[in-house]
Amino acid sequence: MNEPRQLTPDSLSRLARVLTGRYGVTVSFDTGPARIERERIVLPEPGPDSPDSDALTGQLDLLAARWKFSVIDQIGALPSDPARQLAEVIDDRRACERLFTDYPGARRYIEKLRAQKAFAIHARWPQLSWRDKLIWMIEGVLWGETPAVTERTPALMATLGAVSDALERARTSRSTQESIESAHALVARIRSLGAGGVNTMMFTADADQTLDAEQATGDPDAASQNESTDAAADSATTTAQSPSDAAAQASEAQSAAASMSVDLIDGRPRLSIPLTTAFDVITDLTGRGDPAAWRNLRALARAETAPLTARLERALKADEQTRWKREQERGEIDRPALAKLVVSPGYRTPFRVKRVTEGRDAAVTLLIDLSGSMAGKKMDLARLCAAALCDALMQLSFKCEVLGYSSVESREMRALYENMLANGNDLGRYNRKLERLDLRIYKRFGSNNPAGLSAIDCGHENPDGEALVWAAERLMAQRADRRILMVLSDGYPATGDGHPVILRTDLRARIEEIAASGIELVGIGLLDDAVEKFYAHNIVVRKLDELPTMAFTVLSKLLLAKRG
Repeated sequence: MNEPRQLTPDSLSRLARVLTGRYGVTVSFDTGPARIERERIVLPEPGPDSPDSDALTGQLDLLAARWKFSVIDQIGALPSDPARQLAEVIDDRRACERLFTDYPGARRYIEKLRAQKAFAIHARWPQLSWRDKLIWMIEGVLWGETPAVTERTPALMATLGAVSDALERARTSRSTQESIESAHALVARIRSLGAGGVNTMMFTADADQTLDAEQATGDPDAASQNESTDAAADSATTTAQSPSDAAAQASEAQSAAASMSVDLIDGRPRLSIPLTTAFDVITDLTGRGDPAAWRNLRALARAETAPLTARLERALKADEQTRWKREQERGEIDRPALAKLVVSPGYRTPFRVKRVTEGRDAAVTLLIDLSGSMAGKKMDLARLCAAALCDALMQLSFKCEVLGYSSVESREMRALYENMLANGNDLGRYNRKLERLDLRIYKRFGSNNPAGLSAIDCGHENPDGEALVWAAERLMAQRADRRILMVLSDGYPATGDGHPVILRTDLRARIEEIAASGIELVGIGLLDDAVEKFYAHNIVVRKLDELPTMAFTVLSKLLLAKRG
């Protein structure tokens, strides 16, 4: 009886170098998922539930095929989660087929990996969301695998049948770009099916049978039902329109919404459209907090992040020191050039000039979910996190702003809604009909007084998509080489009268638009992994006390990263 092969990092590294044709490639084991990092392939740490040696070799073959034949960054940059997953599935199969041409023996190991993955998928099949089941089915079709009996549900089989032509085109992909285009085509087709926009669908999709829906289980939030930039630093500014203006704006909004060409879910628009924004309130609290409370908060924040701030400062300075223009006729003395000055009396350029450092030309916004579920220790830690980030960024000369958002029922908005309803207006297209936005500016760009952070407190609901657009518009108004928007939240978007699926599809669409504008988005989840469903770059904080440190670490990596 043959004993299982013993795979070591050294033996796998040799194999990886052969497969990729890159001499410097190494392989290591880690507790995280399999991935590619610079010149390193990381495989899951061997354990009781780890792949067997053949499947592990197949995992290495797959990653080597990605490395050699795929443009990984193009797929990773896709903001839409289903499109990114499908693009990876399509391009993995294409890359593996190219690998099989060079190394036919790799097919056996990839098949072992596929079999082990199928076993793991079926073990948790009932817990998978409809979207994950569909993507697995699509993956099987692309690989020419026959669906198992447990996979053959009417909705899934009907969807596969309706997109069969798009799947055939995906199988003929010849590049990563074509794989991405095929993924977008599939997403568009499947969303049309879910919205009832394609006649080949043999059933009517339920709300949880779409690419943008999540499972109801384990989702407690799913059941829950412009700014004045010239405000003085020592005064609070609140903006809202009069009821007469609100009625006029609502009428205009209705006409505009009626003419919009948008995807539908259950007859409702994919974007969350408010009945009116006339009653939305923006309050500027910059410098309006209790000074003593802010000093205490800052002291706590510095206790958490002072070593990290110092480390980031050293890293930034080290980066700055490499940016000097030497051999200048004026500037500061360049000490290495002094020797030339001594031996060459006619030497005239012993100076250097410091170049503008791009590393600090960044604007950062922290947007905080102020919903009621954030009450208690979550909000205390969110306040401390905001203080830590803001204080450190100000010390390091970065532009920064701290914002908060929630929504609350408005009597004026309800009266407008009931009046329009009584007049026979079609209000089905709106997804925020009774609640106004309550938007807060705790520390705005251009101010050096962050005392308003001590006033951070809870509101009611959290319409994330609309708040994200507001924060992004403020951030885009800043002149900076890079713009970073960090969102701190503890669950899915929710309003008292909004359709939860619409709120989620709205958030995804807003994130996609904002990312396309060049803003770098990071989602930070507090005791909840909802951010993983929306933000390509995210972290989930499982221990609340770690929030300030983890958030600062993520921001530091972003600020030190060279943006391509």
